[in-house]
Amino acid sequence: MSGNEQNQDILQQQLKGKKLSGKTLKRHDSLELESSKVPEVKKALEWSVILKLAFQSIGVVYGDIGTSPLFVFATVFPNGVKLEEDILGALSLIFYTITLIPLIKYVFIVLRANDNGDGGTFALYSLICRISKVGLIPSQQPEDKDVSTFKLDLPDRPTRRASKLKSKLESSNFAKFFMLIATMLGTSMVIGDGILTPCIAVLSAVGGLKAAAPSVLTEERLIWIAVAILILLFMFQRFGTENVGNTFASVLSLWFIFIAGIGIYNIVKYDPTIIRALNPKYIIDYFKRNKKNAWISLGGVVMSITGGEALFADVGHFSVLSIQISMCCVTYPALILAYLGQAAFLMKNIDDVADTFYKSIPHSLYWPVFIVAVLAAIIASQALISGTFSIIQQSLALGCFPRVKVVHTSTKHHGQVYIPEINNLLMLSCVIVTLTFRTTEKISNAYGIAVVFVMVLTSCFLVLVMIMIWKTNILFVIIYVLIIGTVELIYLSSVLYKFDQGGYLPLAFSMFLMFIMYVWNYVYRKKYHFELEHKISPLKVKEAVDETNYHRLPGLAIFYTELVHGIPPIFKHYMENVPVLHSVLVFVSVKSLPISKVPVEERFLFRRVKPYDLYVFQCVVRYGYNDVHNEEESFERLLAERLKEYIRYDSMLSMNAAKSSRVSTEQSSNMELEIDCDIQEDVTFSRERDIEVVERAYSVGVVHFVGEQDVIAGKGSGIAKRVVINYVYNFLKRNLRQSSKVFDIPHKRMLKVGMIYEL
Repeated sequence: MSGNEQNQDILQQQLKGKKLSGKTLKRHDSLELESSKVPEVKKALEWSVILKLAFQSIGVVYGDIGTSPLFVFATVFPNGVKLEEDILGALSLIFYTITLIPLIKYVFIVLRANDNGDGGTFALYSLICRISKVGLIPSQQPEDKDVSTFKLDLPDRPTRRASKLKSKLESSNFAKFFMLIATMLGTSMVIGDGILTPCIAVLSAVGGLKAAAPSVLTEERLIWIAVAILILLFMFQRFGTENVGNTFASVLSLWFIFIAGIGIYNIVKYDPTIIRALNPKYIIDYFKRNKKNAWISLGGVVMSITGGEALFADVGHFSVLSIQISMCCVTYPALILAYLGQAAFLMKNIDDVADTFYKSIPHSLYWPVFIVAVLAAIIASQALISGTFSIIQQSLALGCFPRVKVVHTSTKHHGQVYIPEINNLLMLSCVIVTLTFRTTEKISNAYGIAVVFVMVLTSCFLVLVMIMIWKTNILFVIIYVLIIGTVELIYLSSVLYKFDQGGYLPLAFSMFLMFIMYVWNYVYRKKYHFELEHKISPLKVKEAVDETNYHRLPGLAIFYTELVHGIPPIFKHYMENVPVLHSVLVFVSVKSLPISKVPVEERFLFRRVKPYDLYVFQCVVRYGYNDVHNEEESFERLLAERLKEYIRYDSMLSMNAAKSSRVSTEQSSNMELEIDCDIQEDVTFSRERDIEVVERAYSVGVVHFVGEQDVIAGKGSGIAKRVVINYVYNFLKRNLRQSSKVFDIPHKRMLKVGMIYEL
């Protein structure tokens, strides 16, 4: 059997069982067929891999929350402890806060809301975009829902509440803009937290060195040592999360063993009955005694859960199960034992609250613990750095961040990435903050605002996910809001009390970063709408081409465009100035779906532009926000192979449609057989001819056309619009990577086509 006959048999089997009516096949307004549809086979991770990821997550995810015992009691009682009962109240607050927020909320609830394994604010936003049409870019296609990773495992029970909420979100432009702005602000807050965490961690580490050698290490020298450590830490990021995780996990594991062991030692030595603080009545009594001061002290309690959002943002670097294992088996028990031990120590040493951690260490273990504590404090910044890379990658793919290069540092785990520009930005910001504020006391006032704000935002999005996607019983939603939501709002009110004492720092940085994100997204949407309004209909391509005295050149031309529906206006501009058409022309739109990954087998969509003798095709190449754009296999070759598969598949559908509409069922079987043979011969000849044309064009060479659209504000635009488009956006565009660099298009075979858009 020949190869063509084998392909025909395979296609016949794919079409078997599909009843074709006498009418023509239904055509979508966007594209017609996927080049191939192969069901995705999801493979469960082996336990050896899960346990390895769980070990690595200790070094990447828990550095921030794990080092909190160094200073929590000191921040809760900045003016000292007045009564021993206050220690029990603070300990009870710490216990229930850690149990309620990082453990119950994030580990057992929020991690379930991951987007195909990826977490963070944008992951929640993408889930909501997939269940309801709240995205602001009109590039949705009916075929997107056919992608296996796009589909959500929804409960079968439809609810009126979910439908009503979905309808309100889809019909409200205010809700769409509000959700986008809130997502950008939350993302900016996490990045802002990623700047403050390294500063506090490193400054606290070198502060310990000063205690060891006060006469040698002056404050000025300590500041520059901290700067040097920060630079080395960020330089180490390019080696990837896996290498960083393996290195840091060993140190953090030793750290958790130390603090758990010291906690047990202090409980046994000082106060075995300290466990009575787990009774929540001590919290009530604490607030009755201290009133406003108790409320202000919540800002110190928040320091025990810093890094909680990074736990969710970093899930893409590992897996849900691996983080659940490491949290429940290592981090949570060690933290609770550490705080119980410190509280037991303070019950007998009430005046040592300012230096609780180091004073509670047994003398024989002081220096080993001190060294590990210094290393752990430096490592604490890793959780936020890795989380920042993850959320920037997500926002970049969804058109909410300027183009930057994303380096995938692991071939095994798709979520482990490194972004050089963002790494350099974080490093520069950390150095500036360290040199400016110089002490941990000044920075700590700003620390809690970013942490708690993002937690509140996550809860808001999670409620939408519960109602629309999970379709959770409304009673459980109300319980979540009343318990966790109320607790987070109370903590937010407390940390905002210190706004004028440094709390403005993360907000100022977040507003600046959000402004950059909004400007990029605003112009991105304006450009897309401009192209949508001035697009060339596929039916009018022949007319546009015939207006010029064009010539055909051998070869395959790939014309890149962001437009999914129709032909971009820059094509007509090109034909008017360079009336040359290659033997095969493919308009490629690289599109990001609001999902983390798109299987390669489901990545390409094609549509053929009539008349067929032009050999013009539309192609949408769909990526998830964590997909690698530059696969090992050549994109050109992959595109050509998928195009040939599409031609085979489309010809088979055309043949079956023609057979189904043949002359009459009353004709003799011989007549039917002759008609079938004629149809099959014509379709086969046409198919083989088209495939030969594509193969010949590919063998001659591939040329890449990249549109370079310069944008300016249209006539009559206001001052704000002119500033945003003409100055801010164009400044960002000039100083960041171009699309050709992002997609690694070969320079020797790339032609840029310029056009000015008046927005």
